[in-house]
Amino acid sequence: MTHSSTSAPPVLSVRHLKIDLHGGAQTLVHDLSFDVRPGEFLAVVGESGSGKTMAARAILQLLPPGIAQSGGQIVFDGEDLSTRDVKAMRPIRGPGIGMVFQEPMVSLNPVHRIGEQMAEGLRMHTTLSATEIRARCLDMLRRVQIADPERCMHAYPHEFSGGMRQRIMLASVMLLKPRLLIADEPTTALDTLSQREVLDLMVGLAKDQGTAVLLITHNLGLVGRYAQRAIVLEKGKLVETGDVPAILVDPKQPYTRKLVDALPRRQAAKPAPAAPQQPLVQVRGLCVSYPGARAGFFKRHAPVPVIDRLDLDIHPGEMVALVGGSGSGKTTLGRAILRLAPSHAGQILFRGDDIRSADRAALHRFRLACQLVFQDPFSSLDPRMRVQEIVAEPLRHLPALDAAARLKRVHETLDEVGLDGLGARYPHELSGGQRQRVAIARALVRRPAFVVADEPVSALDMTIQAQVLRLFQSLQAHHGFACLFISHDLAAVEQIADRVVVMERGRIVEQGPRDAVFDQPSHAYTQALLAATPRPLASLAEPVYSSSEKVFA
Repeated sequence: MTHSSTSAPPVLSVRHLKIDLHGGAQTLVHDLSFDVRPGEFLAVVGESGSGKTMAARAILQLLPPGIAQSGGQIVFDGEDLSTRDVKAMRPIRGPGIGMVFQEPMVSLNPVHRIGEQMAEGLRMHTTLSATEIRARCLDMLRRVQIADPERCMHAYPHEFSGGMRQRIMLASVMLLKPRLLIADEPTTALDTLSQREVLDLMVGLAKDQGTAVLLITHNLGLVGRYAQRAIVLEKGKLVETGDVPAILVDPKQPYTRKLVDALPRRQAAKPAPAAPQQPLVQVRGLCVSYPGARAGFFKRHAPVPVIDRLDLDIHPGEMVALVGGSGSGKTTLGRAILRLAPSHAGQILFRGDDIRSADRAALHRFRLACQLVFQDPFSSLDPRMRVQEIVAEPLRHLPALDAAARLKRVHETLDEVGLDGLGARYPHELSGGQRQRVAIARALVRRPAFVVADEPVSALDMTIQAQVLRLFQSLQAHHGFACLFISHDLAAVEQIADRVVVMERGRIVEQGPRDAVFDQPSHAYTQALLAATPRPLASLAEPVYSSSEKVFA
């Protein structure tokens, strides 16, 4: 990306921005000022609730109902946008300022084909003919590396993966060649490879068109790789601003130092057990397929293989990280081991007993000894139950505990996860990190021997993620359970794992001790995953582009 000149007038100038709940009951953004210059990549960094998204939405006058700009100016092309009404903002949204949202499935209309949605902006803001619009859409889809643009134009959003939908969303926004692109957490839900592909495409398109980029993120790894400057927000207030290397290497403010310190770091490896242990879980030749799509009223296409003849061992007390891109079969494997997804061949041995052929009593004993931590705690916690009721629920299957013993166990577990005193609250009264602690408490209250943690920190910001990872490590050290930790975040895996298993297209392509896999990966897919993982502190000195540009690897 071309290094923006400090003498060029800003494409966007925000001055003393203030955003309140209606009636001034609470101020969400306090006296925020910053500039974005042509061709610049500016990152807005902070934890959840810091006001990042509110500030971005205020620029386009897209604040939610009940929230309003109560002061300041947002100057774009010399005009204060906060004085424009909804109709007057239409020429700005799209050709002037484009926005890529966090979840493309929400911003793409599920009932319209991709071609119709891409063409809408060009029809509204240009005088191009239908043939020219179609040609431009196809060309842009090729530029974002969609393999079959013609088929894509006639397809619906649900037919694509998250990474492909985000590419399509980016193509739709960049078709109008905006002068400013606002990207609000555009890669949070994507795996490492898709994340890098989408952001590299964004940078390339912005560079070609001279577009300035405002990246809203809590991921300092992405900031270190892509941004030139950053501003740091805490509870709606600007606490630090400057060039990215200076902020990451030598942060001046305590809050910025807290964010940098929350970056995952490799811990010392556990000492190997003195004597060889029998695996707690053994998977042998496991095959899982999904039913094929319907090909008529009575027919289906052939089943789609998801896991193909897979072998895996997990030892007592071991933290095994299962990594790979979206669609590699990680979650399916975790659910198949717990008998929550059907498998049609192979063995799943738990303490030497085959769970696939177990009778009802044996399966009940297996499930008492296993637990699952879900990715999104808000959807997996009953909103009508209090925290202590949610945590106590698994204890119903332990008849040896009376009511007093169950209550004591619940309070002990809530105390272990740092939620002592919050047992009477409902899930909606807790933060995202607290809800994930409730999910962990519910999984561990029965003292299981084996836990499957499916992307337990992917939806959390960096500081909360660091807290949850440390909590998970301390609980495992205390209780000694074995864990299959499913994740696409290799930075988190590097901190927490004893052993790493890499999956690609339903097969294990590499596995071994964490240090060996991270330091000397042997398979090309593992090497690609590691290369796509942003490491802001280790590689600030290596620019992605030319040495004259302030975009850092």
